[in-house]
This record gives sequence, C-alpha cells and structure tokens, in this order.
Amino acid sequence: MTLIPIGFEPHSRKSPVTTPWEPLYARQREDALDIGFHLTEAHCNSRGGLHGGVTASLADNAMGLSYGIVRRQAYGDAPGAVTVSLSVDYVAVASIGQWISIHPHVLRAGRQMGFVEAIVLADNKIIARASATFRAVGACAA
Repeated sequence: MTLIPIGFEPHSRKSPVTTPWEPLYARQREDALDIGFHLTEAHCNSRGGLHGGVTASLADNAMGLSYGIVRRQAYGDAPGAVTVSLSVDYVAVASIGQWISIHPHVLRAGRQMGFVEAIVLADNKIIARASATFRAVGACAA
C-alpha cells in the first residue's frame, strides 16, 4: 500500500453507508473537501476492481460536503444538502492497494442550488469524473 498523502486525516463525517469502507480520509481545502482511501477488497466488485457504486457514493459525499463549505462561506449559514442529480463517467479501473482520491470543484454554490464536479484518481491517474447538482435543505440528520 502507498502512504497516506500529506494533509489527509481520518474522515470525521461518519455515515452508516460508508462504515464498511473505513478507514476513509479527508483533506480540507479552502473551498473543498477531498476524500481518500486505500482500495481494499471491501471496495471491490466481483472482478476485483473498484466498484462503481463505491465511486459514485464517495464522490457524491465529497461533492456535497464541498458545496456546503462554499455555501457557508458565501451565505454564512450551513443547511444540509440533498443530491438532485449525480453523473459518473468511469474512465479506467483501479486495483487493490492503490490510493484512491476524490477531488471536488464547486462550480456554483447558490443559496438554493449548487453545482459541483470532481475527478477520481487512483495513484494520481484519472479513473472517473463526476458531476452533481445539490439542493440546500433544512438541518439534516448526520
């Protein structure tokens, strides 16, 4: 396995859906939150590669949290967000042992809607790209 890159710490936003994929790591940037992990069997499909559903779920998580960061900076409040749409294009396969990282970029963080894109890397090579639209909502259960 590769080392955990500088700046990544244990991901503090726990969720029942992501618990089986622990340990997950996060790196706070000024305007986004990257998520990373070492690819293990728990993340894989029957062919031994990173499962598309894991990719989609964790990209959605990283993009939604990033929308929240930028929205809070712009408006000073921190409502929850729900995913309105999510699209993932799978470019390549990742294998067990690789460091997977998700790097979101907020395109627009409006008061009610946000638009975010992300790239997903395996050992610094692009394996997927994602985009999502989020809608701000009242306080959500963690």
